[in-house]
Amino acid sequence: MSKLRPMKPGPISAKPLSLLLDHVFAEAYAKQGFAARELVTRWAQIAGPEIAAHAEPLKMQWPRPVEGQPQEPATLVLRVEGPMALEIQHSADVILERVNRFFGWSAVGKLAFRQAPLSRARRPARPGPPDPKSVAKVAESLGDIEDEELKTALARLGAAIKRN
Repeated sequence: MSKLRPMKPGPISAKPLSLLLDHVFAEAYAKQGFAARELVTRWAQIAGPEIAAHAEPLKMQWPRPVEGQPQEPATLVLRVEGPMALEIQHSADVILERVNRFFGWSAVGKLAFRQAPLSRARRPARPGPPDPKSVAKVAESLGDIEDEELKTALARLGAAIKRN
């Protein structure tokens, strides 16, 4: 009779969340006419930071195919912030060129604009380090902490919390 040994667990293979949810996102993007979600996820790289700061792709509208005729290019619908709509409209040729270069073929023939606030939340600027005087004041109130690195870190944390 053989001895029974406890089984060791195998290696854990963590998968990125994007791979696990790939099919969910693919369906959502397909409903908006996007064959590839990279147009949305890499918009700032494709359009450039100046354009991406004020416009974002909303959907692609593909015309119905006519039997025996080549597929007509799509219309890319962009959501544009109100005050910048005219400026973005003047950049339409540049946007079309960049998008079609990304696809590698003339996938988009024209642009349509919808004036509305952009859907993404703007990230607030990260605050700088706390004032050294505030850090010193908090450090005095900490009492006896033997580890100087820990005391300094706690003082910086306390000063940052008080600042906010």
